[in-house]
Amino acid sequence: MRIITEPEIYIVGRQSIDQEAVSRFLADHETEWETDAERGSELIVELAGRICYLSFGSKQFRKTNASYIGNLIGQGHGSVLEHAVWDLLITGVSRSFTHELVRHRAGTGISQLSQRYVDESTADFVEPGIIAGDPELHATWLAAIERAHESYTTLVETLAAKVQAEHPDLGRTARMKMAREAARSVLPNATETKLMFSANARALRWIITLRGGEGAEPEIRRFAVKLARIMRDEAPTLFGDIEIVTLPDGSEGARVGQYKV
Repeated sequence: MRIITEPEIYIVGRQSIDQEAVSRFLADHETEWETDAERGSELIVELAGRICYLSFGSKQFRKTNASYIGNLIGQGHGSVLEHAVWDLLITGVSRSFTHELVRHRAGTGISQLSQRYVDESTADFVEPGIIAGDPELHATWLAAIERAHESYTTLVETLAAKVQAEHPDLGRTARMKMAREAARSVLPNATETKLMFSANARALRWIITLRGGEGAEPEIRRFAVKLARIMRDEAPTLFGDIEIVTLPDGSEGARVGQYKV
């Protein structure tokens, strides 16, 4: 059993563009387009914006991708950001965290570790910072976690035997699923979980906007700040207006320049 205090974010998928298809589109419509964009996410957003206004042709070559997208964001034209998508593998977060994150359903796809199928007898747990920084509170928290985890393990073993006795025709997978889905009821919200989280640029900006603020729950705020740093490097023209700020309590938060995108 490990105690975790920081989330981890892995970008496992990102936007790409089919240059051949774009060239065929331009040829079919007797026009041309050049861009200095090198990242697929920024390229697809520019293309989406230009489709809206059919702003192709040689006169458009003067505008860089950064200036073009900067103008879109400045005008609050956020819908074109929905075409740029990332796949994030998130670990080191608690069930409390995912209860908050899954509220951001629009523009996202979510696949989370199943406690019905996955054995949590080797589970890790996420400790809130305000508790971790106080030895007495930490001791109280850890004792509660250990009791809950021990109860889970005992329940799984006992329930598995009970299900086998009452339903001898069930296979092992079905039997263990029945045991784990009941035993998980004693696991705390602090239980660490993992999920695949796919989201478009607009959805990610909104998560950072809401969850990076002073009023956000601390665990998801740490995630929002980490996400902001990653996305500013990943696609600076789409996330470059986001600042990392120091909040009144001394912790870090995120502030979005163009709030209405």
